[in-house]
Amino acid sequence: MEITIMVALVITLALFFDFTNGFHDTANAMATPIATGAIKPKTAVALAAVLNLVGAFLSTEVAKTVSGGIIKEGDGIQITPDIIFAGLMGAILWNMLTWLKGLPSSSSHALFGGLIGAAIAGIGIHSINFESLMQKVILPAIFAPIIAGAVAYLCTKLAYALTSRHDPETGTKLTQKRGGFRNGQIFTSSLVALAHGTNDAQKTMGIITLVLIAAGTQEPGSGPQFWVIASCAFAIAIGTYSGGWRIIRTMGSGLTDVKPAQGFAAESSTASAILASSHLGFALSTTQVASGSVIGSGMGRRGTTVRWGTAGKIAIGWLFTLPAAGLVGALTAMLVQTGVVGVVIAAVAGTGAVLYMFLHSKKSHVGHHNAVEVEEAGAAVRFRKKKALAVSRANNKPKDEL
Repeated sequence: MEITIMVALVITLALFFDFTNGFHDTANAMATPIATGAIKPKTAVALAAVLNLVGAFLSTEVAKTVSGGIIKEGDGIQITPDIIFAGLMGAILWNMLTWLKGLPSSSSHALFGGLIGAAIAGIGIHSINFESLMQKVILPAIFAPIIAGAVAYLCTKLAYALTSRHDPETGTKLTQKRGGFRNGQIFTSSLVALAHGTNDAQKTMGIITLVLIAAGTQEPGSGPQFWVIASCAFAIAIGTYSGGWRIIRTMGSGLTDVKPAQGFAAESSTASAILASSHLGFALSTTQVASGSVIGSGMGRRGTTVRWGTAGKIAIGWLFTLPAAGLVGALTAMLVQTGVVGVVIAAVAGTGAVLYMFLHSKKSHVGHHNAVEVEEAGAAVRFRKKKALAVSRANNKPKDEL
C-alpha cells in the first residue's frame, strides 16, 4: 500500500476519532446546565459545538505534547502511519463501547492507550517516553479529578453559605432564592466548552501532525499546520453538536441530583482545571475532571446523595481505558504489519464493530427528549412553574375579587 494512501486513511480515521471525542465529551460542559434547566438541550449542544470550534484555535501546547511527547522520535525509533492507524482503532472502539454503556470515560486516555499499545507491539517498549507519559498523562489523571472535586466541594459550600437566608427575629430558615446561579451556569458551562476545545481537539491535531512527520512531509518537532487545526476544530464541533445524550444522562442525573448552585460550582472548577492544563501542555482528561467536579459539588450540598455505585462504575471504566485501548491497538498493529490484507481486515472489522454498536444503541434510544428529567432537577425550574400557575390563577379570578 502506498504511504500516501495510508496517510490519507489515518487522517480520515483521526478525524472520525475527533468526531467521537466531540459527542463523547459534550456532557462535560452541558450535562449540569441541562439538568438544572439553565439551557434547553438542543441549545446547549449547539452552544458547546460553537465554543469547541473557537477553543480549538486558541492553543497548540497539548498538540505538541501528543505529537512529540509520548512516543519517542529519533534514536532509531520510527513511528509509522500503520502504528498510528492501529492506535486510533483502539481509541475509537473504546470510545464507542463506553458511549453505548453511557460511561463518561476518557477519550484522551483511550487515544494514548491505543497509541502506546500499538507502538509497543509494532516497535518495542523502548519507543515509549515513560517520563513524559508519567508527568503529562498519568499524574494529571490521578490528581486533576481529586483537585477539581475538592474545589467544587468548597465552592458549593461557599455558594450555599453566602446565599443562606434566615429570619432576623426568629432565626428560622427562609425560602432560598438561588435562581441566579441558573443564569450563571450559562457562562460557566460555556467556559467549560471553550476549555474543552483548547484541550481535546488538540489531541487529534497532534495525531495528524505525528503521521505527517512519520510520512516525511513535516519536520520533526514542528507544530500542527493551519489546515490540521481547522479540520480538527470542525470535526469535534460536529461531534459535539450530535449530542452524546447517553453520557449526558449519566453526568446530569446519574451521579447526583444537580441544583443550580452545584452546577455553577462544578463547571467553574472544571473550566479552571482544564484551562490551566491546556496552558501547561498537560493532555488532561476533561471527562475525569468534570466527573470529579460533579461528585465534589454533590458532596458539598447538604441533603443530597452521591450515587457511589455509578461513580464506582465510572472509576472502573477509567482504570481499564488505557489497557483496554492499548490491547486493541496492539492487536491491530500486529495485524496491519502483515501488509495490505491486514490493513483491509482491520479497517473492515473496525467499521463493522462501530456500525454494530451504533445499531445496537437504537434499541434503547436516548435523545434530547429523555436524557435528563429536567422537571425534577432544579428549584429554579419549579419556581418558574409556580409563578406561571399564580399568574394563571390571578387571571381566572372573578372581577369582584380583584
